[in-house]
Amino acid sequence: MEVTPDRGEIWWVALDPTLGSEIRKTRPCLVVSVKILNERRRTIVVIPLSSSPKASPPILIPITCEGRPAVAVTDQIRAVSKERFRERVGVAAAVEMAAIEEGLRTILQLG
Repeated sequence: MEVTPDRGEIWWVALDPTLGSEIRKTRPCLVVSVKILNERRRTIVVIPLSSSPKASPPILIPITCEGRPAVAVTDQIRAVSKERFRERVGVAAAVEMAAIEEGLRTILQLG
């Protein structure tokens, strides 16, 4: 069964295999691509979440995942196959999405 995650949803995503310093293992990821792309493409753009480091914008943006504090690791943004998606675990709050969008604009120099 193919999944179609929506922008702002948090899903468990199997990120292995990885290379070098890429974030690895199955972990929660925030979907940042828009619904129309998610429906029509075989890949989804996500930002992995981590519970280890402390928030440090614009790279590590605070977010709540399954009721616990985490950070969205914006410099690890990546496109992943829909086949990697395991389970939906929640939705980011609007204020969290706004902070993550601002972090992405900063690290990608989008204005």
